[in-house]
Amino acid sequence: MLGSMWLWIGFTAFVLAMLAIDLGAFHRNAHEVKVKEALVWSGVWIGLALAFNATIFVYSGPGAGFEFLTGYLIEKSLSVDNIFVFLLIFSYFSVPARYQYKVLFWGVFGALAMRAAMIALGATLIKEFHWIIYGFGALLIVSGIKMALQKEQGVHPEKSPLVRLFQRFMPVTSEYHSDRFFVRLGQGARRAATPLFVTLLMVESADVVFAVDSIPAIFAITEDPFIAYTSNVFAILGLRSLYFALAGVMHKFHYLKVGLSAVLVFVGIKMVLGDIYEISATISLGAVALILAVSVVVSLLRPRTEEMHAPEAGTSWQSGGQSPPPSAIG
Repeated sequence: MLGSMWLWIGFTAFVLAMLAIDLGAFHRNAHEVKVKEALVWSGVWIGLALAFNATIFVYSGPGAGFEFLTGYLIEKSLSVDNIFVFLLIFSYFSVPARYQYKVLFWGVFGALAMRAAMIALGATLIKEFHWIIYGFGALLIVSGIKMALQKEQGVHPEKSPLVRLFQRFMPVTSEYHSDRFFVRLGQGARRAATPLFVTLLMVESADVVFAVDSIPAIFAITEDPFIAYTSNVFAILGLRSLYFALAGVMHKFHYLKVGLSAVLVFVGIKMVLGDIYEISATISLGAVALILAVSVVVSLLRPRTEEMHAPEAGTSWQSGGQSPPPSAIG
């Protein structure tokens, strides 16, 4: 079932239709997404993912069903780690709240295309060179340990190779122009990008970094490209609403990063030992769910004495913090 070309076409059409409904019917006009609206949309995306999961259970059996559910839970959990980075990016560029959804919406398209390409490449490499799974497993173990030991880092767009390369070929205005990505400042003037588009570039480049852990992690659960891709897609589709629902309380889950690092180490070990001892999808699902639940509960029971917050919006450009000099953005 999962190898049928019609399934790929049908799923892609479904995703595009949902995105069109999302932007065309519910977010046509730029507005600040409130927590209530974000929670409703989070419920919609999670409900759709679970409905899709139920379909896999019925038509492909429990094995494929548990693989999708485990993969979705891992990808959803790893996407939570993206939220604080997005919050830092939006704060750095002082992005008005009513424009943030548009950045994340169009960021989804780039992320979906990127994940599709990386999953296709990963599936091909595993099929042709089975030994590469040991490299993927080792990468996950190292990434998990690094995540646990790494201190919180700031966001430095002025050091981003992508942003610096972009600014060499196109000027960037110093001010926002409504929710537009590009503008012409006068008759016959050269086309210029706005800070909103540079923000989008930073969001896309951040997703590249996240995908380095995300893609090997899903192949530790399943080698089926369709399950790997669909679980990634549903996690990405729900990321925007999850951001607006949790951005204000992310600092409370300070042990979640430790939990995510443990998940990466676990799936890395599962991948390395796959040819010696296979850990079933059911056990994998239980282990991942338990690790994440414990990290959340411990975070709530042992709050930080000094909670870390993202910088206030406007502290970068207006106060001359980490932002590039005006000549670099105007």
